[in-house]
Amino acid sequence: MPKKANDRSTKEILEGAAENTTALNPLVALRSQDLFAAGASVARAMIGQPETFTRQWMTLASDLTNIMTGRSEIAADPKDRRFADPAWQTNRVSKSLMQSYFAWSKAVMNTVEELDLPDRDAARARLITSIYVDAMAPSNALATNPTAMKALFETGGKSVTNGVKNFINDMVKNGGLPSSVDASKFEVGKNVANTPGNVVFQNDVLELIHYTATTDKVYERPFVMVPPQINKYYSVDLAPEKSMIRFLLENGIQPYCISWRNPTREQRDWDLSTYIEALDEACDAALDITGTDSVNIMGSCSGGITLASYAGWLAAQKKSKKINSVILAVCVLDTMATQDNEFSALVTPETVMAAKQASASRGVLDGQDLAKMFAWMRPNDLIWNYWVNNYLLGNSPPAFDVLFWNADTTRLPAGLHADFLDMIFTNPFLNPGKMSIGGHAIDMTKVKYPTYVIAGTTDHITPWKAVYETARLFGTKTEFILSNSGHLQSLLNPPGNPKSWYMKGKASRKDADTWAEKATKHEGSWWLDWADLLKKNSGKQVKAPTKPGNASHPPLGPAPGTYIFEA
Repeated sequence: MPKKANDRSTKEILEGAAENTTALNPLVALRSQDLFAAGASVARAMIGQPETFTRQWMTLASDLTNIMTGRSEIAADPKDRRFADPAWQTNRVSKSLMQSYFAWSKAVMNTVEELDLPDRDAARARLITSIYVDAMAPSNALATNPTAMKALFETGGKSVTNGVKNFINDMVKNGGLPSSVDASKFEVGKNVANTPGNVVFQNDVLELIHYTATTDKVYERPFVMVPPQINKYYSVDLAPEKSMIRFLLENGIQPYCISWRNPTREQRDWDLSTYIEALDEACDAALDITGTDSVNIMGSCSGGITLASYAGWLAAQKKSKKINSVILAVCVLDTMATQDNEFSALVTPETVMAAKQASASRGVLDGQDLAKMFAWMRPNDLIWNYWVNNYLLGNSPPAFDVLFWNADTTRLPAGLHADFLDMIFTNPFLNPGKMSIGGHAIDMTKVKYPTYVIAGTTDHITPWKAVYETARLFGTKTEFILSNSGHLQSLLNPPGNPKSWYMKGKASRKDADTWAEKATKHEGSWWLDWADLLKKNSGKQVKAPTKPGNASHPPLGPAPGTYIFEA
């Protein structure tokens, strides 16, 4: 494969990789009957509103005439990586194909947009149409992709041979989707999840990892990290230069990280109460080992939902003092705040019930199924990128730690999945008493902690304005941080990136836009601000422990533990 083409393809994939991870997958699926229903709604609307269809297709005819005569000014967005090859501009055939595709896709999308449809049908129609339009891009076919054709001739057909091998391998081993990563280049515990530490507590649901101090003194209060149940925990411990764990250790913080067990059908009844009680046991272990009376605790994505539930559970029992401060990252607690999100098109009582029944019959919601569903929600970044790279160009998928972690999926037990789905309609964090955990009604108005909330400007999974509502839920004194990146990249934001910046301010404004107008912009990584906050909230400095655990909680084995290896 020519080096320039290979480098360009890899760069295009990696640019979007960290922005399109499955850290918070849609928990419902678009069923076949939903597809047919949406298509039928569009067809009926077209028949009943022929003027819309006629107007758009007359515009298309005009555009195609201009393209054929060389007078069209249609061009790809400079940020559209599908058409980055100069041949799309310099080769007349390729340019005409590209322009015709954009003219056609504009006509299709505008037709659907202008049809008078109920809101839910309109959202589904837009979603389905966009998936179809993306699939039809000329960049996705060998004969019409100039980069792929150059590779074909320059390698004497080897690129196609390699592509066929990659395709067959993915059909057999990857459920029919193009592989996103060369997993052979990574090994958990070796070159990812390799920060030294020990498992100091284990129950059926989780392992608690205490990382080995790298400073002579540490702050006494433990810092507990609660990752999503939907993914394995080590997004916080990838390459050393972007490991949150290593950064915390360098700043004298004592990080304890939860590693959730990957459930099977046998754990089908594990629900939110199961996870909350297991988390409470882990926090007790961290407190016992450090000899302190409270933890600083952080939750991201669905781990943030778990943490918020835990805080409400403690408040209901008048045990709130077990937590000293709360950090929530890319976490949406107000389900009504995501009504404009593209995933909302999937959520109806019927789809939620179908999702519950599916996981109940299987015992779990499989991570691979989640990944497939999410991939079709972002097909250009999560399917067609790899389709072109792996099959048309015949390249191996990239070796990138974020993508390796993203492909290392887990399962959700049916009980927890059902509890998460119920939250969509009950919105329990805003409606006291709508959710009970272990017989204790949750009322977030009783949860009072210093709170720090992080969101990403380009996060399409947990949109930053919805995350701002999470900050508002914890009170107007909550610190809200808006990082200039997407879902995972807003977390993996170590110091040193000259392009990094963030905005900071109290969540005292009634809406996110007003907050953004008044917030203070800072250059660099929010990690530095976060570290300063943790130091202030972590008590006095003491001599770093020389041994892991204590007599009550002896070390059970080295990090990253055993649960992380359960397939």
